[in-house]
Amino acid sequence: MEYQTYLKKLLEVTIKEEASDLDISVGHVPNIRITGQLVPLGQEKVVTPKDSEGMAFSIMTEAQRKKFLDEKEFDFSYDFEGKGRFRVNVFFQRGSISLAMRFVPSKIRTIEELNLPPVLHDFTARPQGLILVTGATSQGKSTTLAAMIDEINHTRSVHVITIEDPIEYTYPVDRAIIDQREVSIDTDNFNNALRASLRQNPDVIMVGEMRDLETISTTITAAETGHLVFATLHTNSAAQTIHRVVDVFPGDQQSQIRFQLSSSLLGIISQRLIPRIKGGFIPVCEILICNNAVSTLIRENKIHEIPAVIETSAREGMISFSRAMVDLVRKKEISLKNATDYAFDPGEVRNLLR
Repeated sequence: MEYQTYLKKLLEVTIKEEASDLDISVGHVPNIRITGQLVPLGQEKVVTPKDSEGMAFSIMTEAQRKKFLDEKEFDFSYDFEGKGRFRVNVFFQRGSISLAMRFVPSKIRTIEELNLPPVLHDFTARPQGLILVTGATSQGKSTTLAAMIDEINHTRSVHVITIEDPIEYTYPVDRAIIDQREVSIDTDNFNNALRASLRQNPDVIMVGEMRDLETISTTITAAETGHLVFATLHTNSAAQTIHRVVDVFPGDQQSQIRFQLSSSLLGIISQRLIPRIKGGFIPVCEILICNNAVSTLIRENKIHEIPAVIETSAREGMISFSRAMVDLVRKKEISLKNATDYAFDPGEVRNLLR
């Protein structure tokens, strides 16, 4: 078997069927994921250890293969003939190689096309500060970030530096200069790249993931020192996000970090994808805008009071998860069952609908 040709055939099927992922695992036929459900490609043969190794190694460089064999798992991006990119994770299971390939379309969708809240336009226009996009894995954080960076690209003459692992979306040449750095190819790690970026004349910095204390600390400093900074975290709500950022630091530094965060934070977009009645997914977003009341609560360590501020600040563009769910139910975008199944507080959703 010519492994690269066979893998390309599977990637063609993934794109044609509008699937989000292709999974290749020994002992199974290849599977694609459509609207959240795994669909076996029954016409294909069962994957052998030799097949999965051949397919994985056919799209990796020599250096990538060596790193993968040393570390037993490896993330990279694969540009598929200009039709889109795939974010690839190659890993071992029971001694054999598996591939998980996430499709990243070549066209970046706009904030409107993604059904994201209009307040995101305001975030892209700000000259400096910190904007956090949060949510669990595979909830559309990268797609939301790409929409905002692309809006900046088309509207502002600025220098943007992105630090990603791996690079997912690529941006057309327009008003902005966008330099994209990939961890393990263009830089050793997020923190080194972030520190260096401050000497690279940026106006906007995008940090693919804040993984550790050093990266979080440098990200906040970058936002304080005159840059517009976007970053992601794996948290489920605005209040939980602030707790996570502060709790990373030792106790004797937390008061200082709360003060820095209260002055540099612009907003938090917490999102999750919910199945849509007419097919596909739609993002449900909690939006926190860091106004004077929120800044004071962060400084005074009264983070538990932030949900109440979100609930009473709709005029400023803030919205809670529950209220966002209810809005989508009323617009007949999502079902009541999915709204309550996916809600953090199903009782609150039912009460708001009443």
